[in-house]
Amino acid sequence: MGFIEEKLKKLGIFLAPPKPPVANYLGSKRIGDLLFVSGRKSELTGKVGKEVSEEQAKAAARDTVVLILSIVKNDIQDLDQIEGVVKVQGFIRASKKFNRLPQVLDGASELLIELFGEAGRHARTATGAAQLPYDATIQLDMILKLKNKQA
Repeated sequence: MGFIEEKLKKLGIFLAPPKPPVANYLGSKRIGDLLFVSGRKSELTGKVGKEVSEEQAKAAARDTVVLILSIVKNDIQDLDQIEGVVKVQGFIRASKKFNRLPQVLDGASELLIELFGEAGRHARTATGAAQLPYDATIQLDMILKLKNKQA
C-alpha cells in the first residue's frame, strides 16, 4: 500500500472498485504525463439551496473526489504516481438563489490538499448547473500530472 493510500486509510476512506462509465466514454485518458479524468457524479442527488444543504453538498464534493481516485487507481495502479493535481472542474446543481458554489467545491479541494499537500493545490472552476446526470448534486472532473511519462 502506497503513501497516499495510507493517508486515505488513516482518514477512514477506502477505495471501492470504480463503476463503469454510464455511456460511451473512458473513465480517464492519459496523454504523456497528464491524466484527464472524466466527470464523476456524486451519490447525493438534489439541488443545493433547496433539498440539499451547503454542508451536505460540500461533503458530497469530498466524496466525489474519492470516486475519482478509485478510477485513477484502477487506471494507473498506484496513486503515488500522481505528481500533482492540475485542475478540478466542478458542477454544482443549485437553486437559482444559491451562490456559494466555491465554498461547496472546497470540500473537494480540501481533501486533495490533505492527501497531496502543496501538490494537491490546483486551478479550479465552480459552475452552477440547472441539471446534472441522474439528478446528481455534484459532478467533478480532473486533470492530474503523473510522475512518469507514458511510453
